[in-house]
Parts: sequence; C-alpha cells; structure tokens
Amino acid sequence: MIPWLEAPDFPPLTRALAEPNGLLAAGGQLTPAWLLAAYRRGIFPWFSEGEPIMWWSPDPRMVLLPSQVRITRSLAKTLRSDRFEVRFDTVFAQVMAGCAAPRADGHGTWITAHMQAAYLRLHELGYAHSVECFIDNELVGGLYGIALDKAFFGESMFSRVSDASKVALAHLARFLDQRGVGLIDCQMTTSHLSNMGGVEIPRAAFSQALSQLIGPAPEPQHWPKQSETGQTWTRTPE
Repeated sequence: MIPWLEAPDFPPLTRALAEPNGLLAAGGQLTPAWLLAAYRRGIFPWFSEGEPIMWWSPDPRMVLLPSQVRITRSLAKTLRSDRFEVRFDTVFAQVMAGCAAPRADGHGTWITAHMQAAYLRLHELGYAHSVECFIDNELVGGLYGIALDKAFFGESMFSRVSDASKVALAHLARFLDQRGVGLIDCQMTTSHLSNMGGVEIPRAAFSQALSQLIGPAPEPQHWPKQSETGQTWTRTPE
C-alpha cells in the first residue's frame, strides 16, 4: 500500500514500489508548494484524467549531464544551419499544449488541463521554463521542465517536424552547462534520450546528487528570452 497524502510531507524514496516502478504516494495537490517540495526530493506527479494525483520516483533514473549531451554529425549540421530559430520562455503555454496533443497513435497524454494550469503557474513564478523551436515564426517543437538551483527536471518534449525536439534539447543543454547546472533529469528511460547521451543511475545516487545541487529554498530563475540561430556546433567525439 502507498500512503495518501494530506500535506506535502513525502515518505522516504526507499518506500516507493518496485511494481509499478517508483510509485510512492497518492493524493495531495498540484500547487507550487506541493510541486516544489516534490521536485526537490526527486519526486514528480504522473497520472491520467480521472485518476487521483500519483507521485513517483523510479529506480533507476535516466539523467543527462549538460556537458555530455551527444551531438551527431547530422544534428550538428542542423544546429549550424538557419533552419530553426530557438527561443526561451516566450510561448510556454503553447509548448505545454504541444506536448499534450494526441500522439500519432491517436492517444492523448498525461498532461491534462489541470497539469497545464499548475505548471503555467510555476512558469509565472520563475520555476518552469520552455525551449522553443520555430520555423518562419511557427512553433514546430520544444520542451519544458522545472529549474531548481543547479538541477533541471525535464518534463516533456514534442516535434512537429524532424529534429525539432533534438535541437531544443541541445540548446537547453548548452544553456544549462553555461550556467553551471550539473544534471538534467529525464525521469523515464527512452531510446531517444539514450541516443542523446542519457544514462541510468540508481535512485540513491540521483537523490544524493540533488542534495548537492539544490538548496533548501531554491530561488526563481528568470531566463533571457533569447533567440538563437546557426551557432557554432561540433559533433560529439565517439
């Protein structure tokens, strides 16, 4: 059995279930106080429409190190071109809507209207951020997540054209590396993220890393709404 939460006092991560992997607790709210308390501990909400809020911390955890994101020859060529214009924090709500849109198989996602409203509030407070890819001023891909001190928690990404989410992730990694961020949390293991350099680490190691990267009271971050095209990019050595 998992506990039903009435306050954001999460149980130890070691109490998370092995099956389903990482389910830790249920109940609670999606207010900024609850979400920030969860992310600081390496916990995130994940549930479908009509279900109670469920809180997760899977083991192992896939992470990316910003300085070690893998750039292939073809991706480096795309990044050097003027095909995409990349912006930060200019259309956060549209990025979330893009991530929430039905997939090719016709199914929707877990990003409900309730979730979108909650993370939009975090964005307004300076904790949630987006990276956006445009072609001819049209949004064609991007990602969003939570920034707490020197850690970034990736939530979701989408692409309407080839390579858009990869370009967004590459720009995010460079931006975070320049700011001294030590880790991008990917939550779940996927082949797409593995190909970009994601690695699995034990939950205990992930939790220990967060304790070193995040202080007791993370401050909001106001990212520059910069626009980037055709920068210098090189392929990651094999």
